[in-house]
Amino acid sequence: MREYDFIVVGSGIAGLSFALRAAEHGTVAVLTKREAERSNTAWAQGGISCVADPEDSFESHVADTVGAGAGLCDEAVVRTIVEAAPGAIAGMVEQGVAFDRENGGFRLGKEGGHDHRRILHARDTTGLEISGKLLAAARACGRIDLLENHFAIDLITTAKLGFASEDRIVGLYALDEGGGEIVTFRSDRVALCTGGCGRVYLYTTNPDVATGDGVAMAYRAGAAVANMEFVQFHPTCLYHHERKNFLISEAVRGEGGVLIGADGAEFMSKHDPRASLAPRDIVARAIDGEIKRTGAPCVYVDISHRPKDFIASRFPNIYQTCLSLGIDAATQPVPVVPAAHYQCGGVRTDVDGRTGIRGLYAIGEVAYTGLHGANRLASNSLLEGAVVAGRALDHMVEHEPPGASLRDYSVPEWVSGDAEDVDELVVIYHNWDEIRRLMWDYVSIVRTNKRLQRAATRLQNLRREVQEFYWNFKICSELLELRNLVETASLVVDCARRRRESRGLHYTLDFPEAGGSGPPRDTVMTRG
Repeated sequence: MREYDFIVVGSGIAGLSFALRAAEHGTVAVLTKREAERSNTAWAQGGISCVADPEDSFESHVADTVGAGAGLCDEAVVRTIVEAAPGAIAGMVEQGVAFDRENGGFRLGKEGGHDHRRILHARDTTGLEISGKLLAAARACGRIDLLENHFAIDLITTAKLGFASEDRIVGLYALDEGGGEIVTFRSDRVALCTGGCGRVYLYTTNPDVATGDGVAMAYRAGAAVANMEFVQFHPTCLYHHERKNFLISEAVRGEGGVLIGADGAEFMSKHDPRASLAPRDIVARAIDGEIKRTGAPCVYVDISHRPKDFIASRFPNIYQTCLSLGIDAATQPVPVVPAAHYQCGGVRTDVDGRTGIRGLYAIGEVAYTGLHGANRLASNSLLEGAVVAGRALDHMVEHEPPGASLRDYSVPEWVSGDAEDVDELVVIYHNWDEIRRLMWDYVSIVRTNKRLQRAATRLQNLRREVQEFYWNFKICSELLELRNLVETASLVVDCARRRRESRGLHYTLDFPEAGGSGPPRDTVMTRG
């Protein structure tokens, strides 16, 4: 049994921002299932949105966010987060984050759906810059235990322990992959900051750690999950057999890159007056339609009209990666296809990160606050993680202060019973592959009732198989990820089947129009 004042699951911008502030109030454990550097944040290329130009305004940023969200944004939440952006940026700068600058101020980029330049960036590896500086600060902090290779298995709540009083968090179980033991962690304050579920799809821009762990754990614990049907497909993932999940940042289009078809003709202006800088849901569907219409394997981003020195200095990682694969972005268009990128739904919370279980908070991509609605505006995700982390800590300290822990709950140690070692990992890998393929084939950019029903039927069978594995074999990381993948995939499919309209990132041929009876509603799922 290990006790902490605060437990954080995840080592991206949300988890580390929370942990660094929480350390001022008590002991903190940061659990991460792989090395701490392997987070969604570290892979973020484009940047973080913030009003920093005198000609820009909070009102414009709010309007752009609400417009992209297709009627489902909570405008009060949007306004709160947008207006907190300058303070969040100042905090990162204090931690040493070096955003690109020019003329004494920040060098601002522009991305799809934004009416102004308001994207702060560090070349084209912004997330790596942020996560690197926050990780260095966390490693140097004497009150933070950074526990790498600790895979959180399940949350422990009073309801699970059989108490009839208010449901609250009292800890969690985690697999120490180094020693192979299950460790019991005790805390009345837990922050889920596990990122999204991109790996539930066959093709994704996400790192291999993005398996929906936080959503699955929270749902199993009884927390509400909302709007999982809204999975954002980034329009421009590099199309190359050697690098199947490398992102060509939207910032490339923000600096003048144009989407063209195999025939060399620009096609986005036929779909939206903003052309290549339309919001991602519109661009992804347009590319999907162009590929299906022409039979070509991909489309292209062409920025070759910009000077080579500009491309190489503004996008050094993208330029060099493409060059290593024989693609010179300064002289030829870059082949791209859509790929699963961002989970806009998640554990339902308020703007302070509170879930329906007392003491349990969810922050960042794992959560649904109402900021993104039915489609995320580019570069709002890092902002949400930073802002909500601060608000969650403030709320937690006020309402769940360390030193006032409820120690009268006895938390049992993990018991493996007669479970055996997994005999054939090939079965787990086969199921993993099947989940990702059926999600790509049946639940991707364009959906139908028939495709969703097929996915649901097969997932029901897979859930039974995975549960049998889980109860009969000893825990390993591969089994835990498979269990969370099938849970998260099922939530995406079930939410999609309940939304009988097309809105934002959810587009179905059976209900191609947005609307229906009454105002737009969230799709909320709770475990019965």
